[in-house]
Amino acid sequence: MERQDDDDRTVCIPPRSGHLAAPPAAAQAAASTSAGTAAGRPGRGMKVIAVEEAFSVPELIPWPGEAPMPPGWGQEWGRRLADFTELRLADMDEHGVDMQVLSLTSPGVEAIEDPSAAVAAARRVNDHLADVVAAHPTRFAGFAALPLQDPQAAVVELRRAVEQLGLKGVLHNDHVQGHYLDEPQFRPVWAELERLGVTLYLHPALVPADQWRVFQGHPVLSGPSWGWTAQVGAHALRLIYGGVFDEFPGASVTLGHMGELLPFQLARLDSRYHQADPKGRPRRLPSHYLRHNLYATTSGVFSHAALLGAVHAIGADRLLFAVDYPYESTAEAVEFLRTAPFSRADLKRIAHGNAERLLNL
Repeated sequence: MERQDDDDRTVCIPPRSGHLAAPPAAAQAAASTSAGTAAGRPGRGMKVIAVEEAFSVPELIPWPGEAPMPPGWGQEWGRRLADFTELRLADMDEHGVDMQVLSLTSPGVEAIEDPSAAVAAARRVNDHLADVVAAHPTRFAGFAALPLQDPQAAVVELRRAVEQLGLKGVLHNDHVQGHYLDEPQFRPVWAELERLGVTLYLHPALVPADQWRVFQGHPVLSGPSWGWTAQVGAHALRLIYGGVFDEFPGASVTLGHMGELLPFQLARLDSRYHQADPKGRPRRLPSHYLRHNLYATTSGVFSHAALLGAVHAIGADRLLFAVDYPYESTAEAVEFLRTAPFSRADLKRIAHGNAERLLNL
């Protein structure tokens, strides 16, 4: 399929339906190179907004226990998470990232058991983040933290964070002390999210709600390599099957890590839908909600094959660029974007346009 780009060059557009044949390696490399050049080199001439970028308030929410990581990495991550100007802006400038959308790193306020303490912590985090954004309004935007241990207080804080502090949505780390967001007590939060027109970014939790036996003896599987994707993807499906988007059709959820791989399961999800009890299933096929209520980001999945598949499944207007700073390499993420085999128009959407539209930037 071809289209005339805005600089009068004919560019190749990946199809959005039907089968996508894998091109030969040489042709694929040529497509990547030509597309990156036509796009004006994201990170070097095209605006880039990264939307899953972590920060910390070390004195507020301590890291729980000993986090398994290579020697020295924890200290380096700690420096970068707490920093906003010296290390972070230098990294952004070096690699051509114009703006980061900041969010509190896991474990987040979800790890606080006492609801009143969670409310106080969320207010402090959001005030701190708003101050950072106000000091650098062209470089940073922010997602609020919510004290969902107390859903009514969370509604109040959500309203304050968006309407008074100017934050652009919410980032939530999976479960709330073992509870999931399709449960009835969270309906007022969804109503407020829909009213305000802001997204909820559903992110993995550092501490899982339960321990899966299949991971025993292989702890690497329980984290970002697989467990987090399975858990957050299942949580998103709970929202669909729990009727959240039927009740609040204007609500949206953003999933990192290429949509926690749900775009690649559309056919399977839809095929099983008809076997579910009609009284306990959503009004439409799961693919409808993935294409109308969910967005996906590229955080931590810097694969052109995965990006092509996700765009093919849910459309280029539902993919947003993200790095997952400081846990992933900004250089690798921007190079992945720069060389992606897409038209100039689609690259603009992924690099910044979709984020500007979704987050009202």
